[in-house]
Order: sequence, then structure tokens, then C-alpha cells
Amino acid sequence: MSKIGVLVIDDSALIRKLLTEILNKDPQIQVLDSAADPYIAREKIKKLNPDVLTLDVEMPKMDGITFLKNLMRLRPMPVVMVSTMTEQGAEVTLEALEYGAVDYVTKPNLNVVESMDDYAAEIIEKVKIASKAKVRSIEDRIKTEKVEPKLSADAIIEKREGGKSHLKTTEKIIAIGASTGGTEAIREVLEGMPANSPGIVVTQHIPAAFSKSFANRVNSVSALTVTEAKDGDQIIPGHAFIAPGDRHLIVERSGARYYCRLNDGPPVNRHIPSVDVLFRSVAQNVGPNAIGVILTGMGDDGAAGLLEMKEQGAPTVAQDEKTSVVWGMPGEAVKLGAVDKELPLEKIAGKLITLAKK
Repeated sequence: MSKIGVLVIDDSALIRKLLTEILNKDPQIQVLDSAADPYIAREKIKKLNPDVLTLDVEMPKMDGITFLKNLMRLRPMPVVMVSTMTEQGAEVTLEALEYGAVDYVTKPNLNVVESMDDYAAEIIEKVKIASKAKVRSIEDRIKTEKVEPKLSADAIIEKREGGKSHLKTTEKIIAIGASTGGTEAIREVLEGMPANSPGIVVTQHIPAAFSKSFANRVNSVSALTVTEAKDGDQIIPGHAFIAPGDRHLIVERSGARYYCRLNDGPPVNRHIPSVDVLFRSVAQNVGPNAIGVILTGMGDDGAAGLLEMKEQGAPTVAQDEKTSVVWGMPGEAVKLGAVDKELPLEKIAGKLITLAKK
């Protein structure tokens, strides 16, 4: 089997050397070369034809985002961003995911030697996942996204004009889980939802430094009010709550009302927050009044929880393989029999709107 060819792009010679050493230790990966700036990288991409790029966000001559936008327009390929764990770094990294980067890792902390093994395992896994990811050009992404929000909006207005009452004795809750590729998938789903949607709770595997910026970014493009969940937040229509990157999100019921609870417990499926934790809480406390959604992501977190939701009578939806960046979590849920309907990403918001009216 041929090795995964990687080009490391970073303006720091020390970081280039470190990433090269880490990645070359894995027998399935070969770092073909490195580049100190995007102009050098551009020539090396043409010459070496790498399978995956690791790309620094902040570089001289041309920043990583500008380079990524050009790359995704002219030669779409898998990119793993390397970002600082700062608020500004979070904003830029989320922008990179919007433009087509598959995933991101933080800059290695050269002062914490004992954490380097964990860091090495993370970047090696993400490069391997990225090598198999389906990368679309910006034009293809825009074509897909232009159509569905309009269709969804038309469907909403049409149903509203029909004069049917959709009041329920118990409010519905939509629970969404995702991992790799999920920040953009979640954004697209929430962007397609109307302002009168049921309350939505979301668990996305994301570092703590990024979750608030992610919520703010989605809030800026959605008719919903999207916030990072706080302990005790009441889940109400028109609002979406994103789990903080370092705490599990749990849905609790008190009378006829639902609330967000944040939990500091250990990782579940090696994740904090965990999709399985969210889905189990929804299965137990919301039951058939919930709707479960599992989107793109590596691993199997959320598959078992989605099955629990289905067993309690909640309709369940999974993103299909074709539109998933990585069909790990949705694929595992399908294998378990936890999924009622597989749909391309651009049709999920419309389906949720339909299910919410039932």
C-alpha cells in the first residue's frame, strides 16, 4: 500500500521539523517536503502532488486563509490546519473549515514534553482521516448551499400560510451530534432552520477555546439564536445551544420544560463533550418528542445514543456517505439500525422542519 504523502507548510523551521519527525514515525505516512510560505508551497504542490497538506494559519507573504481559498478554488485537496489556541486563532480556524479544510490541530506546545505523545497520535490520526476525505471545491459547496436554504424557506412560508396549528402539549427538541467536518455541516443545517424551530442542542467535538467562537459564527448566519450552552439554560424554540468544548451537554426535564445541564465527568468514547451522553439524556428525558441527527465525523460516538433515541420513539436522521467529510459516526449509526432516514446534508434542514411539524 502506498504511503500518504504530506506537505508541511509553516513559517517556523522548528515546527516544520517537529511535524515532519512526528508524521514520518508512522509507517503509513511520508512527509514529502516542507515549505516556509504559501508561494514555496504552491510550487511544491505542483511538483510533488501530495495527498494531504498541513497548513499554518498565520504566515508571512500570504496568510493561510488566503492560500486555502485559492487552493480550494483551483486545486481542492485535503488540508489539516495548524492553529494557535487563542480566540483569534479559533475564529480563523473556523473560517478555514468554512472554506474547505478537513480538520485542524493546535500548534504543538514545545514546553510540555509529556503531552507530545498525545499530540503526535492526534495529528497522525487526523492526517490519515484527511487523506480519505471527500473535498469539494468552493464553487461546488456554494452551488449546493445556494439551493437548499431557499427551498427550505419556501417550504416554511407555504406551511405557515396553510393555517394549520402545530402546537404540541410537549415541545420538541432537536439533538445534533457531529465530529470531523461537523462545524460546517452544523452551520449549514442551522442556517436552513427557521426562527420558530424547536429548541436545538448540539454536541460537536471541538476544543474548549473554539466552541464559543463557533457558536457566534453560526449565530451570525442563522435565523436562530445560537449560543454556547450554559448550565441552567432553558431550551426554548428559536434557540440552539452548542456544548462547550470541555463539558458534556445533558438535557434535563422539569415539568413541561427542558434545560441544559453541563457535566464535568470523564471523557466518553474518548470525547468531552460526547454525543452519546447528549443523545442518551435526550432519549431518557425527551423520548418521542425529540428528533435525533448524526452528522459527519470519525469514530462511533453518538451511534449507540441515537439508537436509544430511536427505541424511545424519536425519529432519527443521518447525513449520507456522499456528503459526509468522514462517514464514521453516521455510518456506525446506520450499521446499528439507529437511523430512520439517510439524507444528503443539504436536505437535512428541510427534513427536520417536516418532522417538527408532526
